[in-house]
Amino acid sequence: MALRIPCNCCIPFSNHQSSASNAFYTAAFTNRRKSTSAARAELRTQVDVTAPTAYSSPSGEVPTHKVTVHDTQRGIVHEFVVPEDQYILHTAESQNITLPFACRHGCCTSCAVRIKNGQIRQPEALGISAELKEKGYALLCVGFPSTDVEVETQDEDEVYWLQFGRYFARGPVERDDYALELAMGDE
Repeated sequence: MALRIPCNCCIPFSNHQSSASNAFYTAAFTNRRKSTSAARAELRTQVDVTAPTAYSSPSGEVPTHKVTVHDTQRGIVHEFVVPEDQYILHTAESQNITLPFACRHGCCTSCAVRIKNGQIRQPEALGISAELKEKGYALLCVGFPSTDVEVETQDEDEVYWLQFGRYFARGPVERDDYALELAMGDE
């Protein structure tokens, strides 16, 4: 007899299972579907962003903040509410707001913004230096709002140049045929 370990998203896939096994899989899938539907409904709850700035999370435990994003590439202004313990980009996406991104890990500059007002906590933002953070740059994919915040999206190439340009400012690297020949000889 083969041991079957159910995952939380599987449903019965053959008629070879016993009726008790089918009941187990069906109940597990139904419960997951209900909890997922409830979670989606909770994420789609409309939030009044014109209310005063003393926001609170639905559970009342985590403070929330109004985030205003001026998307300069698209000419759109987005306003939404983000809990202090949630990434700004993730929360925007859960509210069907499209913002620029690429890696989602704080390693590139695709979601870079310049903070106009407020504060963003970003301990995992490897894609921008401490110097750029001090100048008011932040990454939405790994940024948590600390206050109500207003930001403006930036051109990715411009932020990349600010971050890494000083290393490439000397011009292109010249080819060293002798070093290449030595390296090839080692193989």
